[in-house]
Amino acid sequence: MKKLIFNKVNKDSLADLPKVTFPGKIVVVVSREEAERCVDYLLQQDVLGFDTETRPAFAKGTHYKCSLLQVASQDCCFLFRLNYTGLTPDIIRLLEATSIKKVGLAWRNDILALKELGDFEAAGFIDLQDMVKAIGIEDQSLVKIFANLFQQRISKSERLSNWERDVLKDSQKNYAAIDAWACVLIYRELVRLNETSDYRLEIVEEPKPYENNIS
Repeated sequence: MKKLIFNKVNKDSLADLPKVTFPGKIVVVVSREEAERCVDYLLQQDVLGFDTETRPAFAKGTHYKCSLLQVASQDCCFLFRLNYTGLTPDIIRLLEATSIKKVGLAWRNDILALKELGDFEAAGFIDLQDMVKAIGIEDQSLVKIFANLFQQRISKSERLSNWERDVLKDSQKNYAAIDAWACVLIYRELVRLNETSDYRLEIVEEPKPYENNIS
């Protein structure tokens, strides 16, 4: 039986799905020496998921720079705390590497945020928003795409938390890891579906606007 996917996912249906948990190892990177060792490991992988986090600004005119870079393989996620390390030469080496596929969602915005910390030439990045269109998925959010493909719900409860706090909470670390790791899973599944055509796309009809009958 072919996998059933939808062109759009109803937001109200997400609440009934089981919540995603990160099954792998999380490594928090707070020094340049650690960054070098972690990048050496990551450059040996074939596909990596990327995401960033920035401390939210609630006051007008306040702006914070990108404070976290998440990079995940299939079973491990590295959280580079950029507010401690800065954009080190080794992190730049990872961002510029052409030997691996780097997968993210709306990644162009993340690149702009990272470039506030230092100059680099991004290479090897693949945007999942472009890939889902190829099989007929119209949703562009990570939450809806993941729910569509895997019938699980990604929680966004920590999105507006303080990403510059001295020590990240476990809930923050898991949230950050899932966002990058989910990109790897989505990428691999989209590649499989494109190669095998092992799916059936169901079009969800748009609700018709209510019309008042005037007699």
